[in-house]
Amino acid sequence: MTQTANAQWQRPGPRSAELFERAARVTPGGVNSPVRAFSGVGGTPAFIDHASGAYIYDVDGNEYVDYVGSFGPMILGHAHPAVVEAVQQQASKGLSFGAPTGLETELAELVCSMVDSIESVRMVNSGTEAAMTALRLARGHTGRKKVIKFAGNYHGHVDALLVNAGSGALTLGIPGSPGVPEAVVQDTLVATYNDLDSVAEAFKAHGDDVACVMVEPVAGNMNCVPPEDGFLQGLRDLCDEYGALLVFDEVMTGFRVHPGCAQAHFGVTPDVTALGKIVGGGMPVGAVGGPSKVMETLAPTGPVYQAGTLSGHPLGMAAGIATLSRLKDGSVHEAIAPKLDSLLQGLQQCADKHGVPFLTQRVGAMFGMFFTDASRVSRFDDVAACDTDKFAVFFHTMLDHGVYLAPSAFEAGFISQAHDDTAIQRTLEAADAAFAAVAQA
Repeated sequence: MTQTANAQWQRPGPRSAELFERAARVTPGGVNSPVRAFSGVGGTPAFIDHASGAYIYDVDGNEYVDYVGSFGPMILGHAHPAVVEAVQQQASKGLSFGAPTGLETELAELVCSMVDSIESVRMVNSGTEAAMTALRLARGHTGRKKVIKFAGNYHGHVDALLVNAGSGALTLGIPGSPGVPEAVVQDTLVATYNDLDSVAEAFKAHGDDVACVMVEPVAGNMNCVPPEDGFLQGLRDLCDEYGALLVFDEVMTGFRVHPGCAQAHFGVTPDVTALGKIVGGGMPVGAVGGPSKVMETLAPTGPVYQAGTLSGHPLGMAAGIATLSRLKDGSVHEAIAPKLDSLLQGLQQCADKHGVPFLTQRVGAMFGMFFTDASRVSRFDDVAACDTDKFAVFFHTMLDHGVYLAPSAFEAGFISQAHDDTAIQRTLEAADAAFAAVAQA
């Protein structure tokens, strides 16, 4: 969008603009994670002051119904009293010790009790670190080098996994960012998500040296793209045939699409699972889990080295325990389902009313919105063909009407148990204006 077009948007206000200008002087692009800069939609990012339940509030005093939820962790809603209390109580005892605590074991026990494939857990500090550890673990456990990943699947900014994917069925990895040497990604093979033939082709060419297939069971970094029927089970079968490990990157889907993660929702069991976001209840926590025979390959019981000064950080463990203990019985997910149904049905009705080609997709408590006339979006090329200009108009109009969406057409949306009928109705009223603006653009 042009700067002239950007000038029409009413929100955020002058205080956010001032903070963004200040931040740009001392931080690359004024942000600490690129999507926050609004470069995908134009305009100035809102700087957030505080949040509660389904709402966030920026420094100019604007209130927004929030569907970002810190990009996934806030399934209970912002500043949930039990989570806040758990963190406050632990903070009063000390922030970090560099030594074991019982909290680490308690959270690990919760994870193992909720996820059938996990018998042992290593806590880390982020989803990126979890993916990096899972890859090293798979290579160390199998003694193989190559990894198969998918176009449109994001596993953090790990060098070997930050790879541009071509449109072909199989593309040998090329660096997806300056600073990533070609040698680092020469063993990364990129297949097409929801295309088992592309994976079979990779195994046929390199099967004896493939350590693992790493996949987002629901692609959440090219918006929300569910697996087609049989795709995940097909990956399981190919890994079994060639002796490779199946790694599910459930940093986003873990505990969000089902209390037992996406693997329970779809009934497919991975060998290794990477977790993040919800497992830390909003604190910077990641985890890697799997059967003991695989996990014991990690130091100190095995030869694969991994360590972290702040791994198992007490505040993160406390937040994670408070969150997962409330998700375990499934009641939160059951309560969210009809809310998301109402939201997505209402959005589609608004789009149809204004004649705007539009599609929604969802799994559990995550969803996607696509400006397309397609009946389904299942691959990276489908996502790339969607109209990002229409999304930018939609995004800013929603923002102007008090609804906060991820500032990119390629990010999934997240709903929480705190989104009540009032929040959803406000969202749909904003959507009516937003689709009208898209139709007129």
